[in-house]
Amino acid sequence: MTKHRIYSMSFASVYPHYVAKAEKKGRTKAEVDEIVRWLTGYTQKQLDGQLGKKTSLEDFFDQAPQLNPSRNLITGVICGVRVEDIEDPLMKEIRYLDKLIDELARGKAMEKILRK
Repeated sequence: MTKHRIYSMSFASVYPHYVAKAEKKGRTKAEVDEIVRWLTGYTQKQLDGQLGKKTSLEDFFDQAPQLNPSRNLITGVICGVRVEDIEDPLMKEIRYLDKLIDELARGKAMEKILRK
C-alpha cells in the first residue's frame, strides 16, 4: 500500500482494529481512547467527532490539538521498523500510535505506556 493510500484512510476505519486488538487481550476501548488522547491532545468529545467525520489519518494528526512532547520517548520496533528511525513525520505519528496500542495489547501498565 502506498503512503498516499495509507494517509487518506480514515482514522475511523483503523480505530476499530486498535480496539479489537486491545479487547482480544483483555484491555478496553477506554484504554485505547486514553492512549489516543494522550498522544494527540484530543478530548474525548473531539476524538468522537473525528471518528464521526471519518477524518483521514493525515488530517487526524495534522488537526491534533497538542501532540504529546513525550512521544519521542516511544522507541522500539513496529512492523519490522524501528520507530525512532522513521523519517516521514506523518508515518512516525501513525507508528507511534501503533506501538502504544501494541504495548497495551501486550499487557504493559498504562503508566509505562503513557511514559509517566
